[in-house]
Amino acid sequence: MNTATLEQPITLHRAAPKPVANSEERWPLAEVEALFELPFLELMHRAQTVHRENFPAGDVQLSTLLSIKTGGCPEDCGYCPQSVHYDTGTPATKMLGVDVVVAAAKAAQEAGATRFCMGAAWRSPKDRDVDNVAELVKAVKALGMETCATLGMLEDGHATQLRDAGLDYYNHNLDTSPDFYGDIIDTRVYQDRLDTLDRVRGAGVKVCSGGIVGMGETRAQRAGLVAQLANLEPSYPESVPVNNLVRVEGTPLADAPPLDPLEFVRVIAVARITMPTTRVRLSAGRQQMGEAVQAMCFLAGANSIFYGDKLLVTGNPDVEADRQLLAKLGLPTSGMLAT
Repeated sequence: MNTATLEQPITLHRAAPKPVANSEERWPLAEVEALFELPFLELMHRAQTVHRENFPAGDVQLSTLLSIKTGGCPEDCGYCPQSVHYDTGTPATKMLGVDVVVAAAKAAQEAGATRFCMGAAWRSPKDRDVDNVAELVKAVKALGMETCATLGMLEDGHATQLRDAGLDYYNHNLDTSPDFYGDIIDTRVYQDRLDTLDRVRGAGVKVCSGGIVGMGETRAQRAGLVAQLANLEPSYPESVPVNNLVRVEGTPLADAPPLDPLEFVRVIAVARITMPTTRVRLSAGRQQMGEAVQAMCFLAGANSIFYGDKLLVTGNPDVEADRQLLAKLGLPTSGMLAT
């Protein structure tokens, strides 16, 4: 891996696709780029103003993520320890059974999580896989939790089947901007991701879609990711996870230079301004941030976190640490408000 600077993209070996144009842009790319260039305190003020207008209770939504089928993925995403292309020590496993998943969901619910997300390392699930996941969704939904799944690309009918089983959200991240996407993955194209989001919307399932920063992209490319999300049709996602790259030994991005923490906070703030009613979720990378940076992210408009000691196969702050941080900041959770 080369020693690229913060604003120099890391090129793995792939050609970048052409940017995907939206029919009507609510947030032209130039305007999103201008937000990123604001003085930091001005940007934070704008983001906090938008956040207070749309989330006056100031609550933080807690989600828990469980890997229901780990490893063996045929995709070559340069950040992913579950890809078969890289030797990261992550074994491929079979899909978890209903009893195991329900037990994990109950534990998450008892710890305060209100949404339970199930992730499987597939390029695209087969019909039988969707049948099995639908049974898991039904079982988790019966607990009274919101349900979410991330299973890769969906074919026609899959989103409808999952919706009928009780799926509330489907996660499918755009990962990065269109012009940097080809530097990170070449086993699928950007349009594949957009097509899956269209199928999810068409089935009436809520969209959870965000990306990863710190992969060697430029600030302009971070703006490109936010612009794509903000301009999705017919509306931006209801949930936007923002991940800070977790560098895993064995992946092509293991030696990527760390992103400046204040730059990460900028991404949160711009996401809040451009997508005012979405749940902006602090996702992967929180373990490396420390409390001060996380606090700035909440100030910038983040109002959801993944809750639990693991995100699929990478680490996450433990539940008690999160409880202590939220208590220090005086931030209520959605579960607290519901009761």
